Amino acid sequence: MHFEAPLALQSGAAIRGYALSYETYGTLNADRSNAVLICHALNASHHVAGVYEGQDKSEGWWDNMIGPGKSVDTNRFFVIGVNNLGSCFGSTGPMHPNPDSASGQVYGANFPVVTVEDWVHAQARLLDQLGIQKLAAVMGGSLGGMQALSWTLQYPDRVAHAVVVASAPNLTAENIAFNEVARRAIVTDPDFHGGHFYQHGVIPKRGLRIARMIGHITYLSDDVMNEKFGRQLLDAVRNGNLSAASGVSEPNAVGSVGAYKFSTQDVEFQIESYLRYQGDKFAEYFDANTYLLITRALDYFDPARAFGGDLSQALVRATCKFLLVSFTTDWRFSPKRSREIVKALLDNRRDVSYAEIDAPHGHDAFLLDDARYMGVVSSYFDSIAKELGVAA
Repeated sequence: MHFEAPLALQSGAAIRGYALSYETYGTLNADRSNAVLICHALNASHHVAGVYEGQDKSEGWWDNMIGPGKSVDTNRFFVIGVNNLGSCFGSTGPMHPNPDSASGQVYGANFPVVTVEDWVHAQARLLDQLGIQKLAAVMGGSLGGMQALSWTLQYPDRVAHAVVVASAPNLTAENIAFNEVARRAIVTDPDFHGGHFYQHGVIPKRGLRIARMIGHITYLSDDVMNEKFGRQLLDAVRNGNLSAASGVSEPNAVGSVGAYKFSTQDVEFQIESYLRYQGDKFAEYFDANTYLLITRALDYFDPARAFGGDLSQALVRATCKFLLVSFTTDWRFSPKRSREIVKALLDNRRDVSYAEIDAPHGHDAFLLDDARYMGVVSSYFDSIAKELGVAA
């Protein structure tokens, strides 16, 4: 959907002539009351559920949660996934032409700073065009949960329920530090060119790889890493048979095991190989400027800042019902942070449900199948369906 009218941003800048990519699932009912907005996290998109016809590995990023008969049942709800401004999956971002550039150059590093609040305003504009005045629910995990929380503060009259999963009211100093290290990896890559690498025909892949590796470590719990990899060596290293596996005779030469190339002085443990694989894959599809923009939006989000750090005062404006879910081994967005939100809402006598799931998977648990987690969400949406009188 294209928007020509300028969108005022929190930074004081504005963006015009932008587009938002979105997907919908299910059917909007006659009174337009069954819409559910799904907000995405850092490297996800508007492709929330289902698969694209004729495409391999095109499953939506929350397909285990959303679809016919699933926890968020698209037989009952009209689900909307929106790709945020500044992303690299269809909506206007740094790699797109700047309409205010006389030469038609892409934005690059000149793309304006965006915040969670800016994304919510843009999403509201899209809902206006779809003729949806009030959401049955807004839902998201991690950074998506921050957007869901922000919806309840910016548009309290347009949200009936908010489902906030594995999220926080702001980032801790440690989280900001992880984001900064990842950003430095990108901006110090010689191929970054101050964010204008598009003009040079290169991609700062080295920086993107390291940024992803840092992030991926924080998404997993120590238990999961130990269970999955432990201190296991790659087979060729463990067997002392690199030359046979790689087809090379020099022990320090670059060889390969399967499709992965490595050196015996470089990659020896399976966890190293796994992280490099994740980094390589990420660098092939994600935009470096987008990474900088989105992690900054994470850092900036803090609705209590305007209230002297008093979250209870900040959440006075929220009037909808809430479900919050956290996971015990999530150390990046720990249960303590969700409980801060719960307490602030209870201070305001809001209707809040809270589930703390004892799951081993770390932050990534919000994307994975856990019967208790799926059951909690399913039961909550069952109650929303009853409120709306939507048949199963």
